[in-house]
Amino acid sequence: MTKLLERALETVRRLPAEAQDEIARAILNLAADGAPEPVSPAHLSAVLEGLGQAQRREFAPDAEVEAAFRRFDR
Repeated sequence: MTKLLERALETVRRLPAEAQDEIARAILNLAADGAPEPVSPAHLSAVLEGLGQAQRREFAPDAEVEAAFRRFDR
């Protein structure tokens, strides 16, 4: 196991059980076969735009991201 993965797992251990399970599912999904998840044709343009924004390092401000996550807590 790499040092980076060890550090990541130590960080995850400090999270609540629900968050740990979400991360575990993501890791298992990524490690299972490496195949990307299919993208529906209806969402492809939005996914490609998001990837382009990430490549250009155009990320939302922290406050905007926090506000978006708060909407899920309702």
